[in-house]
Amino acid sequence: MAAALMDGELGSVLKVSAAVWVAMWYARMAAARISPGAGRLAALLPAVVLFFGIPFAFSTTTFRGSSAFFLSWLGTFKLFLLAAGRGPLDPSLPLLQFVCSASLPVKLRQSTTTGGKAKKQDPASAPAVKILVAGAVIPFIIYAYQFKEAMSRWQLVLMYTVHVCLSLELLLASVHAVIHGVLGMEMEPQVDRPYLASSLRDFWGRRWNLMVPAILRPSVYGPVRARFGDAAGVLASFLVSGLMHELIFYYLMWMPPSGDVTAFFVLHGVSAGAEAWWVRHAGWWRPPRAVAVPLTLAFVGGTGFWLFFPTMIRGGMDELVLQECQGLVELMEQAGRWFAAGAGPVLSTR
Repeated sequence: MAAALMDGELGSVLKVSAAVWVAMWYARMAAARISPGAGRLAALLPAVVLFFGIPFAFSTTTFRGSSAFFLSWLGTFKLFLLAAGRGPLDPSLPLLQFVCSASLPVKLRQSTTTGGKAKKQDPASAPAVKILVAGAVIPFIIYAYQFKEAMSRWQLVLMYTVHVCLSLELLLASVHAVIHGVLGMEMEPQVDRPYLASSLRDFWGRRWNLMVPAILRPSVYGPVRARFGDAAGVLASFLVSGLMHELIFYYLMWMPPSGDVTAFFVLHGVSAGAEAWWVRHAGWWRPPRAVAVPLTLAFVGGTGFWLFFPTMIRGGMDELVLQECQGLVELMEQAGRWFAAGAGPVLSTR
């Protein structure tokens, strides 16, 4: 049963991929023929509707969550920016790059070189290392979910936190490997040592999940800031981020939004605004970096344990993950049996 579910997802991936290609071919053609503005936005709305509907094509949290993040959030915002005549999408891009830029959570850039030689990469940040580390640790976390009844609430939330962080690293490293191998291009950095963040603005704007602020700056922060000021732009960005996280959680668990996740991001938006207001007063006391870093991480972690991760517990994310992993294992065992059955007669004739 579980294996059949995972097997069915592969067919859904092929259908969705074909639909995305057709939709992006249409969006590129429409953008090339229609000037930025209301007309172009109206022409792109069918692609926007498709992106919001794609997660419903999948049965597993893995594909629903990935498609919701890549397409329903980042992809639709990129289409809105395209309607306004702003990047990262541009109808002059080759179709392959246009599709990848629209459907992957990054802007693509050509590999940079210095003096004819490629820049050296930190070995600890290499995609292969991240894939190996995350791939080695995540199975132990999934196995530990079986003993959640013996865990305290905070132990379970901590395990969720590590699982989410490693899953994001695994996902981004895998996308990087594909993009680099297929297109010969590099992804822009997505995470920059968030454990060194010395403020909330530093954490959210320059270190954690950088693809989100990269899309929120031109689509939400910039327009709101131009009309209502910096504080309003920051708060609007966090509010939109909270609402989109609520949508992703709905796609993942089919659970109506509770508002806790939005409250988490609004709280951080208000706090980041207060933080900026304090910094503008040059003579006021500021904690040294050795104090600011642990304070920032404690605030992010404490509020996450309070508002963000309990939503996943209530939605039974661990049970869903266990079922899907069981299906994947069964599918691999089935493939192994098929291979053995096919290879056996061939080997016996030699």
